[in-house]
Amino acid sequence: MKITRRDFAMAGAALAALGTLAGSAAAAGIQELKIGVVGVLSGPAAQWGLALKGAVEFVAAEANRDGLIKIDGAPCQVSVVAIDSKYTAEGGAAAANALAGQGVKFIIGAIGSPELTGVKPIAKRNSMLVLASSYAKDAIGPQWPLVFHVGPGPSGWADPIIKIAKQKFGMKSVVLVAPNDQGGTDIVPVEAEAYKKNGIAATEEYYQRGTTNFAPLVTRIMNEKPEAVDLASSPTGDAGILVKQLRQAGFEGPIGRLGGPGYSEISRVAGGDSVLKNFYWYEPIVVDEKAQMIADDYKKMMGADRPENNLFFQWAAGVRMVLKAIAKAGTITDTAKVAEALRSLPVTDPNIGTGHWIGQEFFGVNQELSFPFGVGLITDGQLQPITRVEAATGK
Repeated sequence: MKITRRDFAMAGAALAALGTLAGSAAAAGIQELKIGVVGVLSGPAAQWGLALKGAVEFVAAEANRDGLIKIDGAPCQVSVVAIDSKYTAEGGAAAANALAGQGVKFIIGAIGSPELTGVKPIAKRNSMLVLASSYAKDAIGPQWPLVFHVGPGPSGWADPIIKIAKQKFGMKSVVLVAPNDQGGTDIVPVEAEAYKKNGIAATEEYYQRGTTNFAPLVTRIMNEKPEAVDLASSPTGDAGILVKQLRQAGFEGPIGRLGGPGYSEISRVAGGDSVLKNFYWYEPIVVDEKAQMIADDYKKMMGADRPENNLFFQWAAGVRMVLKAIAKAGTITDTAKVAEALRSLPVTDPNIGTGHWIGQEFFGVNQELSFPFGVGLITDGQLQPITRVEAATGK
């Protein structure tokens, strides 16, 4: 996604507005709730982080407009502090440390497994509540009682997507491709197992994060002669380049990306839907009329279009849940009390729908939000309507 000067100006204006609110709150003696954002805001995966940041800023503005947070009956102003984690464990740890130094008790993010690996020990040491998006095998668990998942990983939604793709494209073998760090190696085996359970032979290929020349990888994939390729958790920029180079090398089969949304950016980088040709992917939220109302409200309140990536909607629903829990608990410092309140809330959002708390089977703890999700399809170069799938229930 190309980031223009206008984007920076709008982001700066939104942050300035939030900063002004925080400054006004301090001057008026109003309590302040600082929400920390830890996300990748630069590089090939920046689209994910910008969606996260935009969602948190929007929900903070909603809460301030509605007077949602009150402590002992007195209003509490919500402000946002965002730090670029650079999609690394070191960046995640540095961001969490910086937020702890500012007295932040609530972190939204990280997005990727490497970042979250860096965030969790810092958050645990400082009793910070975290709402993360990582698909790591240990993203949440009993040992991390204050870490929650904004949405299911592939253990929750890979199977229904693969079933739809197999019915549509009939593939019998697939190569899964992802970076060779925790952001890929924790996710690909889970997806590979789901393919195998659906009678599709699966092999794995990895590349160094930051790679720009994918020719050797494409050659290896072509030599394996798979009927399909799944780009798994590859960042959208990498995925677009891989699609383009695979098509240029003569690969004619379907290409999937079960690692998250970003179809529009992948299509742009690859050269359009005609290049994608037959493509399937995971959409965390079905953007129907009700969901679109979030985007409309964002434009009215923030003075700009909402971030492009559809993770924006998932994050908005998740952050609303966290702020509702803070309001219910009546505290901006006791994160254990807020976590208890969050676990007790029904999973529902006025725009996204009704879901479930899941995660016990895979992670050992029910601290994973599960809303209805979607499956995207392009067939013969033509974009199809998103298929709605009910919220995952048991994984």
